[in-house]
Amino acid sequence: MTALRDPRTARALLIAFTVVSAAHLLAIGFGIEPLQYSTKPLLMPLLAAWVWALAKPGTPRLLVPALLFGAGGDILLEIGGTAAFLAGMGSFAAGHVCYVTMFVKLGALADRRRVLLVAGCYAVLWAALIVLLWPDLDAGMRVPVAFYSLLLASTAVTASQVNVRAGLGGALFLFSDTLIATDLADWRHLPAHSFLIMATYLAGQYLLTIGTLERTGGVERADS
Repeated sequence: MTALRDPRTARALLIAFTVVSAAHLLAIGFGIEPLQYSTKPLLMPLLAAWVWALAKPGTPRLLVPALLFGAGGDILLEIGGTAAFLAGMGSFAAGHVCYVTMFVKLGALADRRRVLLVAGCYAVLWAALIVLLWPDLDAGMRVPVAFYSLLLASTAVTASQVNVRAGLGGALFLFSDTLIATDLADWRHLPAHSFLIMATYLAGQYLLTIGTLERTGGVERADS
């Protein structure tokens, strides 16, 4: 990416992302649907714009596309219906391909023993989740959910090798989408189910972003 652009603009965009995220979560908590639907499409574009404003040599080119594919998934999932849901899943999947590719380029596979240990733990969790969900998923959703969740677990594994923040971000993203998978299986919801989905998703995307920027020198501190 190009040299550092405008720190003031970057700070304003991060504040905007924080404010819109808080408004979106409050809208979910209080059931204000117009505010919920109007803020969701802005979330990942604001985070991507923040990255763009901070961009400097060494900032991975795939970080902005990863976030924008997330925005596409957010919008498509709001449309409703199986076709839109699968398209949204595909958009998120493209974002995860960006994340995994980016993290591998940053050396996520350098320590093979550590990678295998983390991958083994996530593989057990993935297999257990698929076995439990499989009977309750519609036939047409089983393979897409299994494939997508495996890709999401790959993001979590490779992110864990970048730094602690990125690793936690990958885990939270996985948890958020696991809650969505329980919706597909029509399982009983946790308290504040929708709030938890978005809170962990937003935290996950932010931590993946800030972890990547810190690894590549895009920011000096998590609050930059």
